[in-house]
Amino acid sequence: MSFADPVLLAVGLLVAVALASAAIVVARRRAAALAAAGVAPSGRGGRRDRGRTAGVWCTIAGVAVLAVAVAGPSASVPVSRASGTVILAMDVSGSMAATDVPPDRLDAAKQAAVSFINAQPPTVDIGVVAFHRGGLEAALPTADHATATAAVRRLAPGGGTSLGDAILAALSAITHRTVGLGRNGSVPAIGYWPSATIVLFSDGQDEAAAAGGTDTIAVAAAAVAQKAGVHIDTVGVGTAAGTTVDVDGYHLFTALDEATLKSISQATGGAYHPASDASQLNGIASSINLRLTVTNQPLPLAGAFIALALALLVAGAVLTVTRTGRVV
Repeated sequence: MSFADPVLLAVGLLVAVALASAAIVVARRRAAALAAAGVAPSGRGGRRDRGRTAGVWCTIAGVAVLAVAVAGPSASVPVSRASGTVILAMDVSGSMAATDVPPDRLDAAKQAAVSFINAQPPTVDIGVVAFHRGGLEAALPTADHATATAAVRRLAPGGGTSLGDAILAALSAITHRTVGLGRNGSVPAIGYWPSATIVLFSDGQDEAAAAGGTDTIAVAAAAVAQKAGVHIDTVGVGTAAGTTVDVDGYHLFTALDEATLKSISQATGGAYHPASDASQLNGIASSINLRLTVTNQPLPLAGAFIALALALLVAGAVLTVTRTGRVV
């Protein structure tokens, strides 16, 4: 327990101690006077004296408790709440203009991202990273969710996709410093950020994978996130059947690559969320579970102490009046 004003507590308790000392002195003088007069309390008189004494001590206790209340007592209690940092990594590559998810993949993802932002409490800082041919930081994480919403709404499709660079750009936004891979793709240590989450909206179409190999940058970047305690939730935007899209004058076939997105989320302890239509995307906000953090918050106790003090003071007054016919 802590007190907002320890000085008031000390003064109030000193007053209570002074009252207790005075009560003891008065009781002793009364007893001595009765003894000198040859009067010994007994029967009804004894019960009256005990009632008077009990009333006095209730009153003194009430004053002491009131002194504690005036000093502003509070207790520190652990409270679980959703807090930390969330980076929305938005794929704005050319394939996100595909219309297999109406009106198109990117617009559907933007609507889902805005709904996600609106569903978060102010204790969550939200940032936005748009990626195509490398990560591009669009908005630093902030408690001002309007900034993140505006950044999402400004996004437009264009270019290719590098999931690995997107993850590294999101980690850079979380740590506020440039995060890259070490030599030969080694995994660097960037500290531990267990309250941070990356939510990656993408169709999973990766340039390295499209070239016939595996995206070693994405694998290594996911390992960096896993080592830092950062979960990556991936949201697959598109359909497995796929469709064609015009990119720089070329008609290209594009389909959702769930395997790549699942491997990224599983490697970091996150989850994969399929979204083959707009209705599924609208439910993303409720399906992504942010981790809870425990923080100590002060719980004011003055009200409880005031109630107890009033009860003691009233009890003291009642006992004194009923036993002696006087308030004091």
